[in-house]
Amino acid sequence: MILLWTLLFTSSSFAVEVAPKISDREIIEGLADVRGDIKKLEAKVEGDIKELRVGQVAIQQQMNDLRELIKWMLGLFISIALTVMVIMGRILWNQQKKLTEIETSLKAQKEEISFLKILIEKLQILIEKLLPPQGVL
Repeated sequence: MILLWTLLFTSSSFAVEVAPKISDREIIEGLADVRGDIKKLEAKVEGDIKELRVGQVAIQQQMNDLRELIKWMLGLFISIALTVMVIMGRILWNQQKKLTEIETSLKAQKEEISFLKILIEKLQILIEKLLPPQGVL
């Protein structure tokens, strides 16, 4: 039992590793190095943040430029579309005006033609009356 007891306590003492002795000065120097590294990282992060802000401002400016370009292009498109619509309206109006003139002219010619037909028929009747029948001569 004593042997077992001794083995249990002595084996745990072999498992512990002896730590090297560190002086207060080494600890303070290590902390100073860590603080210096932290300050460097903070400065780097601040520089990165400034770069990101500059990039964000540049992107915002590009977006504003694109909006202005889109507004300009939309205005140009609307102007061109309205111009084409006005031109088409003018062309259709002129064509309608010409068509109305042609229809009026055709109606007048139709009346003249029907008058001439009636006149020709009356002349044929008059000629038939004035000429003797063919079997008589």
